[in-house]
Amino acid sequence: MPALFRIPRTSAFSALLFCLFTATVWAAPAKPQLQITNYVISADLDPSVNRLTATADVTFTALEDLTAPTFELNNGLQLTKATDAKGQPLESERLTNNSTVRFTLVTPLPKGTSTTFHFEYAGTLKGAETSPVEGIKLAAIEDPISILLYAGRWFPMTGLFTNRFTSEMHIRVPADYRVIGSGSGVAAAKSLPGNRTEHTFKWAKPGFPGTIIAGKFIEPITAGNMRVYVTEKHKEYAHDFASQAEREYLFMSGTFGQPESTHMNLVELPDDAVSAAWAPEIAAIAGGRIAARNEQRLLSNTLAHQWWGSQVSPATMNDAWITNGMSRYTELMYLEDSAGKTAFQNAITDISAGALAYDTEPLTTIGRLDPFSPQFQSMTLEKGAMVFHMLRWEMGNEVFLKFLRTLITQYTDKSIHSSNVESLAESQSNIELQAFFAQWLDGTGAPAFADKYSVFRLGDNKGFRTVGAITQDLDLFRMPIELRIETDGKTEIRRVDVSGSDSQYSIETFGRPRRISIDPDNWLLKSTPDLAVRVAVLRGQQQVAQGDLTAALVEYQKALDANKNSSLAAYRIGEIFIMQRNYQSAANSFRDAQRGDGDPRWVEVWSHIELGRIFDCTGQRDRAVNEYRLAVQTNDNTQGAINEARALMQAPYKCQRNDN
Repeated sequence: MPALFRIPRTSAFSALLFCLFTATVWAAPAKPQLQITNYVISADLDPSVNRLTATADVTFTALEDLTAPTFELNNGLQLTKATDAKGQPLESERLTNNSTVRFTLVTPLPKGTSTTFHFEYAGTLKGAETSPVEGIKLAAIEDPISILLYAGRWFPMTGLFTNRFTSEMHIRVPADYRVIGSGSGVAAAKSLPGNRTEHTFKWAKPGFPGTIIAGKFIEPITAGNMRVYVTEKHKEYAHDFASQAEREYLFMSGTFGQPESTHMNLVELPDDAVSAAWAPEIAAIAGGRIAARNEQRLLSNTLAHQWWGSQVSPATMNDAWITNGMSRYTELMYLEDSAGKTAFQNAITDISAGALAYDTEPLTTIGRLDPFSPQFQSMTLEKGAMVFHMLRWEMGNEVFLKFLRTLITQYTDKSIHSSNVESLAESQSNIELQAFFAQWLDGTGAPAFADKYSVFRLGDNKGFRTVGAITQDLDLFRMPIELRIETDGKTEIRRVDVSGSDSQYSIETFGRPRRISIDPDNWLLKSTPDLAVRVAVLRGQQQVAQGDLTAALVEYQKALDANKNSSLAAYRIGEIFIMQRNYQSAANSFRDAQRGDGDPRWVEVWSHIELGRIFDCTGQRDRAVNEYRLAVQTNDNTQGAINEARALMQAPYKCQRNDN
């Protein structure tokens, strides 16, 4: 799914926020009427007037007797002609409330029949004015970069991210534009009259080759299998961007096997669009993110869709947790490989907060929600990732990786149901996983664990026996968990099967137990007081992303109610006050953040920077410089904090003021 970020954020919070667009809830999706199998599209892009003119031959099969087939189409595009396979005109009705066009057939199309409709259409695509996702630019013919993203519905379509198709596209643009699409390299660009060129793209495997990006890109820069297309403005970052992508691509290829294509196009997106988009052979990232050099996790998530989304896709939106979740978890697996276990564990904590932020709907019924809503994104991305994380714990790392490779192999170029994942996981691991999937796919919530135990000395210097019980609040819960027993001697690790609300255990150790920790490495999604704070903060951030600062403050206050010393909650409240230009209250909040529990660590450095900005805004340059100096002294460069502080020491922060 596309992306939208704001900095500074903790990495996982940012990675979730890039997908949050609207909170609109739609009705349960109807059973698909038709299956589109192929497109032949001819499109003319004119950035000077923001206009798209196109024709599309759409081949599809009726999945039921059809009398009124419906196609999605961007509201900015008007049909000028529509005919059936015999060239007869089709009667159509435009439904702007859901960006669709409905046709009334004189003669019903019988179930199982395949046919081709011909569409001619044109219109102005500029900004997000006609976007099928309110407020988010997904299709726009503009200078210097034009984007026609699959989710922008710039051609007649159905079955977002579920209807796989093949395509042939002929794209005409001004001669100084380069065009990137799936199946690039079919033929050299053809020169046309009027200083224009035509680019042809063919994708012969059923998939989602519905994205076209055209722009005034410099000569592509190559690193291994990567080809980078950026504008002149961002050319200095292209080599590092390509190298980072190549490292991530090689890791994923080694983990999951080679993707469908052996080369990738990395493409710059305009900053006022989404932060990321993917299609076969395409990973597109906003230019500002490339320039800031903080795109590592965003890029790895986007690249992961070459396997999880492109090569394997959800059968229905109820199955979107599979591909969204594995794209997020692939991002974390690469983080573990490149940055180590500590970074991975910190990310899991943040992902857990996202998984519980809107956990009121089972994953297997999530398809009734708008796929761009906060709840759908939170559940499919974060809870989906945690399902795979917990499955890795149940199966063991080696078996888990074999399971993922087998899943990719068996379902290449196919759709996959949740039941397919469960069946394959059981056959690969020889573990009965019905309870696991019932809990995490068909249920909601997470257990809150507690441990009560007694320690007994054994005779004849044989050590100690700890007899205890693990309690939790989900009666149907069943899953193994890890206990870490810290003793006077070595630390012991035990695996205990937990079933129901009260599970007994007995453990013998040579040294006296001093402390027992439940799931110390965070393999399980569980409810804890610390996580309650993070969940409230995350929900507050989502409210900020939607422009509701009052609701955000309510959520941040919930976090402080759960932990009055929460540095993170105090910091986020300070951000709200800055947006409102309530500088004194903002300064107080950033001071509270510095005096709080110090979790996460980056709060300290960014609080110094925000305080410095406040002093600059209130004409106290000496105090501002002192705060920037303190920020540098933390030696914490999270999200480029030290770089920012040093720049602000050289030039004061310029406050932005509204004139209205």
